[in-house]
Amino acid sequence: MVSAARCCANGRDALAPGKIQDHGVKEPRMLLDDYLPEFDVRTSYATRIAASPARVYASLRTANFDHWGVTRALYAVRTLPSFPARPRETWRRFRDELFRKPFTLNAMLSEGFALLEERPGEELVLGTVGRFWRARGELCATSPVRFRAPAPSGTAKAAWNFEVGLRADGATELRTETRVLCADAATRRRFLAYWILIRPFSGLIRREMLAAVRSAAELGQSRSIDPQ
Repeated sequence: MVSAARCCANGRDALAPGKIQDHGVKEPRMLLDDYLPEFDVRTSYATRIAASPARVYASLRTANFDHWGVTRALYAVRTLPSFPARPRETWRRFRDELFRKPFTLNAMLSEGFALLEERPGEELVLGTVGRFWRARGELCATSPVRFRAPAPSGTAKAAWNFEVGLRADGATELRTETRVLCADAATRRRFLAYWILIRPFSGLIRREMLAAVRSAAELGQSRSIDPQ
């Protein structure tokens, strides 16, 4: 059974799996629901993009998510709590994050996230397992099969999707949703204390990512219309 502290995807008000909209069209179930239907926390963000769904989806693969410099700065600051115990290592990691190469989807996949599943042109889902509240994150390698299994005690699972859809006004909507499920009650207490502190910054990173994709897609769209 789902504990009282946890939520279920079927209880969402918007974009619930299989929900019938006013126009009578049944929305497909999100891939995200297949990998983390229950969760302790969830956040979602969306943006309108003046480009085709195909171009928006393609831009997910190429956009530099560090569009404003916020993601790079926050990832660098995250290393600082370990400075008293490991000053040299922390300083090295701080510099690496501060002057990192473009932060792309491929970079995420090389740094602890796994591509759990993809519905080309529509949705992709990333996943990771770790102790996110610790300075190093302590991410564990995972795979679609391992991610579906219960997380090891003392860890949490995070699933993160990007979903592309066509709006009624002809523009494209890009949505992203993040869910976290903790393995046990003690882990949940640790994570929720951490979440209270970092949630605003986590949201800022996701808004920056959406802005990066929007900028890349709209620039590509304008170039395809006016090659000059």
